[in-house]
Amino acid sequence: MNSEPDTRPDLGVDLPPDLSRDLPPDLPPDLRYAAYARERLAGMSPAADPEAFTLAYHLLQLAYLLVTDLETRIHRPRGLTLPGFRLMFKLWLLGPTQPVRLAEISAMSRSAVTNAVNTLERGGLVERRPVPEDGRAVVVTLTAAGEAAVREAFAEQTRREREWFACLGPAEREQMTALLARILRVRPADLS
Repeated sequence: MNSEPDTRPDLGVDLPPDLSRDLPPDLPPDLRYAAYARERLAGMSPAADPEAFTLAYHLLQLAYLLVTDLETRIHRPRGLTLPGFRLMFKLWLLGPTQPVRLAEISAMSRSAVTNAVNTLERGGLVERRPVPEDGRAVVVTLTAAGEAAVREAFAEQTRREREWFACLGPAEREQMTALLARILRVRPADLS
C-alpha cells in the first residue's frame, strides 16, 4: 500500500500555487486543467508542443460543449440528433442528394449516413427516391415534415450559436472562421 500523500492537484478546484498564480480565480475547471496539463507536458517525455496541445484541447473542448449544448437544448427535444439535423440541413440547402455525396460533405462514413437516413426516414423526415437515369442510385430528399422540422430547429440553433459566439466581435469571428478554414483546408493528407 502506498503511504505517500497524493500530491496531484484537485483539477476542479486548485492547481499548484506556481501554476494558479496567473489564472483568474473564476476560471472554469476545464480551463484550469488545460493550464495544468500544458505545464506538466513541458517536463514529460515524449516532448510535446504545448501550443498545439492547448489549441487542440480548446478546440475539442469547445466542440464537445457546443455539440452537447445543441443536442440537449435543440435537437433531442425534437427527436433528432445533431448528425441527423446536419444531414437534413444539407438536404434543405442542396435539395435531393445522393448518400455518397452527403457522406463526402459531412465528414461522415457512408454507413453513418445510411444509419442516419434510415432513422430520419422512419421518422417521416426524409425519403429515398430512385434516380431515373440510374436504376441502382437513389437520392435522399426532405419530406414536408422534414423541411418544417429543419427550419424550426435551424431558427433555434442559430439563436444559440449567436449566444455562444457573442463574446467575439465581427472581425474576431471572421478571423477565427478564416483560421479554422485554413486548418481544415490543409488537414493531414492521410485522413481516411
